[in-house]
Amino acid sequence: MVAVLLLSVLVYAVSALSSGGGGLAFALVSGTVLGLVLQRSRFCFYCHARDWFEDGNPRGLLAIVLALAVGVVGYTVVQSSWLPVPTPDNLPPDMHIGPVSWVLVVAGLAFGLGMVVSGSCISAHWYRLAEGAAVSPFALVGSALGFLLGFLTWNPLYSLSVADAPVIWLPAHLGYGGALALQLGVLAMVAAWLWRGFAREAASGTDVDQRRAVPPLGVVWRGVWQGRWPYWVGGLAVGLIGAFVIVRMRPLGVTATLGSAARQGGQALDWVPARLNGLDGFAGCATLPASTWMTPNALLMVGLVGGALVAALGSRQFTPRWPTGRDALRGLSGGVLLGWGAMTGLGCTVGTLLSGGMAGAVSGWVFGAAMFVAVALGLKVKARLLARHG
Repeated sequence: MVAVLLLSVLVYAVSALSSGGGGLAFALVSGTVLGLVLQRSRFCFYCHARDWFEDGNPRGLLAIVLALAVGVVGYTVVQSSWLPVPTPDNLPPDMHIGPVSWVLVVAGLAFGLGMVVSGSCISAHWYRLAEGAAVSPFALVGSALGFLLGFLTWNPLYSLSVADAPVIWLPAHLGYGGALALQLGVLAMVAAWLWRGFAREAASGTDVDQRRAVPPLGVVWRGVWQGRWPYWVGGLAVGLIGAFVIVRMRPLGVTATLGSAARQGGQALDWVPARLNGLDGFAGCATLPASTWMTPNALLMVGLVGGALVAALGSRQFTPRWPTGRDALRGLSGGVLLGWGAMTGLGCTVGTLLSGGMAGAVSGWVFGAAMFVAVALGLKVKARLLARHG
């Protein structure tokens, strides 16, 4: 209750004292709801992928597919009202539609490997920070270092490939209806392929149909804070939030503030080039050095951590422990890969895959595919190393 009260006071203060109070308060509330949903549903790209690759459990990946499908429909409605006639030379403003090249593929592979090493994606590390996770603080520091490394390698990569890479927005080539049908069709095929996991459970007798009567309200309320929410609830909620927030603010992204802080600090220390060729002209999780930290993305992240803290306290999942040297090594090394991949790919699982894929950006789908390939390969290598040294 203390955490809820503090968040309420913060929302009021932001709304009352800042010049853009309404928009900033909206970002803070949206982040709070997002953090609550992520923590209670355990919505984690890496964990969901690992459950499928290691145990054949499709529920998490189906939740991601559901989030993308809901978001694609929502984005189509909003974008078609903003830009009735889509054309290649007139992209919708602020949408995360980036260049497609081998550099993007390498960024997705690096990000996926970073998830395997650190144990989560950046968005999950943010909400696990509110749970007291030992690895997450080091992973976020490592991500900032990875952003610095990404800024150092950006200009050569830009000249080599990114500058001439196509920026492909599906509605501009297929129309809104064609793009929607294509993306939903692909997601439906992926869902059908993943559904085989339920057939395995039925064959093994592990999926038992337990029919229950309608529970009392008290039981429902306790269920909100006990256990975890169903996978589909997390997927549906994330998709709805992703589509809803673009009406009042930029698309969802969880790296812009972290990347901006790394860029500002790096340039102040002359570690980062003053000119990053073409970077600020691309849509995505922008990393402009900010003159103020009262930005929608910063307030979104404050709300995300705050909402996750409320959820962790309410469900008694706030379990901090003292980190070990192995925690620090995993977090820092994996975080560097996460940060470099997010900076080079202009976003992470939320900014590039979710927000980009929902907008119809081919860059989002390419980044996501490369990321999941890296997770699959990384888990195989990890299993072999554990078998060899275990």
